[in-house]
Order: sequence, then C-alpha cells, then structure tokens
Amino acid sequence: MRIAFVGKGGSGKTTLTALFSRHLARCGAPVLAIDGDINQHLAEALGGAEESAPPLGAHLAEIKTLLRGDNPRIPSPEAMIKTTPPGRGSRLLRPLGDDELHTRHVGRAGGVPLMVTGEFDESDLGVACYHSKLGAVELYLGHLLDGPGEYVVVDMTAGADAFASGLFTRFDMTFLVAEPTRKGVSVYRQYRDHAEQFGIRIAVVGNKVTGEDDLLFLKEQVGDDLLTHLVHSPGVRAAEQGRADALTSLEPHNLHALRILRQTVDAHPRDWHRLHRHAVEFHLRNVHAWADARTGGDLAAQVDPDYVPGSAALL
Repeated sequence: MRIAFVGKGGSGKTTLTALFSRHLARCGAPVLAIDGDINQHLAEALGGAEESAPPLGAHLAEIKTLLRGDNPRIPSPEAMIKTTPPGRGSRLLRPLGDDELHTRHVGRAGGVPLMVTGEFDESDLGVACYHSKLGAVELYLGHLLDGPGEYVVVDMTAGADAFASGLFTRFDMTFLVAEPTRKGVSVYRQYRDHAEQFGIRIAVVGNKVTGEDDLLFLKEQVGDDLLTHLVHSPGVRAAEQGRADALTSLEPHNLHALRILRQTVDAHPRDWHRLHRHAVEFHLRNVHAWADARTGGDLAAQVDPDYVPGSAALL
C-alpha cells in the first residue's frame, strides 16, 4: 500500500511520516519510507541516518535504463519521461527487492529503510524545477508491484505544490496533516478540490492539538474528512527533534492515532486499474503539453493497451 503525507509547510507532515513509518516497522510490517520533499529532513525525523544511499534524483538516467527493460514501445532510456507507464517488457520491481535500484538507493534511518529524492545542488539553482527530481519517485511507483501488508510511505512537497505532477495520483491513501489554524486548513481545501476530480482518497490528520477548542475548530473546518488527531505533547516534540526514543515516549492517545492511520490504509484495498488509468491519463497530458515537442517523438505510443496492471504483470 502506498501512503502520502501532505500539508502546509510546518504542519508536521514530516514528523507524522516518520512516526507512522517507525510505527509500522515496530509492528514488524515491511515498510519503505521515501523523502520526496524539497526540504530533505525525513532521515533526521526518523532518528538519524544509519546508512546513507545515493539520492534517486541524481540518477534518473540509470533508473530509466533499468525500468525500461525490454519494453519495445520505448526505443531508448532517453525517450522515457517521468510519466512513462509500464508495459509488457518493462522492468517491474518488488518492494525492497533484490534488484539494482533497491540495492543502490535504499539506506536506513531510525531502523526504517529509506530512499531520498535528493536536494538541489549548485548546478540546479535557478535553472531546474524540483519536480524533475521527483520524476524518479513517480517512475519508481509506476513500476512497483507492492502488495497487501507492504507499505511505501512518502513525505511529499509542502502545500498545493504536490499537484504540480501526476505523482499525487500514485497513492492508495493520502493523509493531509493540518494544524488547527486558518492557514493550516487552507491547504486542505485546495487538496480536497483537486483530489475530488480524480477520486483520490484523502483523510485529514489534525496535529498540534492542545485542547477541545482546537479539535472543535478542525471539525468545523474539515467535517467528516477529519480522521484522527495528535495532541501536542513531549512525545511529539521528541519526534520533531528527531530523537531516537520518540516512539517509545509517545502518549497512548497519539499511539492510538497511528493505529487508526494503519487501519484506514488497510481498509482500502488496491485498485490497480485506477492507478494505471491515472498513470496513462497524466502521461498523455504531458505528451500533449510538452513531451512530444521536446523529444521529437510520439510518446503516446508508449502506452501499451494490452498491459494488465497488478501482480499478473509479473507473469
């Protein structure tokens, strides 16, 4: 299952991503965390990097070469763009599998396997968009065959900027972290309106709640989309500081909130056809908007009409 954490900058989405990832790992569930935020702080929030790995965004060409496989609809890795969907012959991956991508790009932080998109380097400044780096994450998720009980948890870019690419459609569940303030819920309204167009499941997780007034405000602003909330506490503060003991010091109410998140994810089985339909739709949008003109090719032909998404694709 694929889970995205989104929200306004400073809402605590990275903290919640780390707490949820560590909660899953502590329960013995297979989990992979991905830092897809322009501010790369997930490793610290998890408790500090124990084993570093090269960022995905700096190795996009090699990732395209691997994922292209023997797909006859893709003449070269250079013909692939971030939205190129898998087809027959593409290299499909299992979570944390024994393959070149996972072997090279998975590190470890706070006991959790972690992949990072990577920061801007000097050559990017003033000339590159961060979403070009996120293309590696979009391609990875597009070629990933994760199953029930396997979790990929992604810390997304802040605010409505998460809609700048089709990556927002690649998840089974999106948790929007909101503080009990007007600014905190403004991003929720933007996300809700965009997500409704594509049938994206979103649920609001209140954060930094200090009392009944805060909780009532959130209920008034987001209604039934409010799934659960975390109270402001020493345990959450420990998580925000990246302390290794954050999960063990978390209060019963906040631990219960993490259990609710997992139960919600597990209650929504994967819809492979919806995921693939969105992948094709956003690929064709990019093809018509810029990709054909930039590459000089017919990238709509990369869509394989006979490709069957899901575990059957491995056959």
